[in-house]
This record gives sequence, structure tokens and C-alpha cells, in this order.
Amino acid sequence: MRYFLLDRIVSWSPGYEATGLKNVSLSEDFFNDHFPLKPIMPGTLIVEGLAQLSGLLLEETIKQDGLRVKALMSLIEKAKFRRPVLPGSQLRYHSRIDQINRLGGRVLATATVEETLVADCQLLFSFHQFDNPCEESVRADILAAWLEND
Repeated sequence: MRYFLLDRIVSWSPGYEATGLKNVSLSEDFFNDHFPLKPIMPGTLIVEGLAQLSGLLLEETIKQDGLRVKALMSLIEKAKFRRPVLPGSQLRYHSRIDQINRLGGRVLATATVEETLVADCQLLFSFHQFDNPCEESVRADILAAWLEND
């Protein structure tokens, strides 16, 4: 991952669900073009934040079975964007595992701002074996930092 759309994980239950936060700042690069006079966070980036949290949740869940995999999002289903997300908002991402097996998993994901639903979708992931100790170490460090205040 070259950029993160997740600032902190506030609830973490591998095998079941996770909740994370993203503080949306006017200094985010995407607001320069989306849109200059009325900044709105792009829906694709909201889904990306949900996918980052969900992929980690699935990876940590399947890791309990002794598998080291990378979860790659393969399908977005039933995505709905209900309200715009503006600078100054705090997005609360929530991901709950719906199905998981050795090949992949599906999560039910929502994004809220101040208890108001702004987006929801189902995300399907496929699992891919990888053997890169350096990448695994970096991912473990990032997850530890996100969980530090949990």
C-alpha cells in the first residue's frame, strides 16, 4: 500500500469484525480536484478505506489457521453512497465478516459520520499466497501502530 485511508483501528476482533477511523482533512490531495469550490471525498476512496480495514481483518483471521495470504479485493457489490463526506469529518469504517474460507472472504462494510450512514457495500476478496518476509514485517508494524491506542 502506498497510501493509507485509515488512521486508527478502534475495535479489532479477528474472525468477526473491526472498526477503524479516518479523519478527513481539507489538506488531502484529492480535494484539489474533487471539487475545488465544493470539496467532497470521492466515493472510491471511501470504499478503499473500507477495503484496507477489511483486507487486514480477513488476513488476520485466516492467519489463525496457519495461512499467510494477501487479501485482494476482487468484487464490490451493492455499493451505495448516501451522503457526501466533507472536510473536517471523521469517517468510522466498520467491517464484519460474512463468509470466509481458504480461497477468500466476503465482508459487509459500512462507513458512517457522526452515526449517519454515508456508504455501505459488500466486498469480496480472494486470497493469494505470498512469501515476502519484508512485506509481512512492514504490514505487521502498520497493524500494530493502528492498534496501539485500542
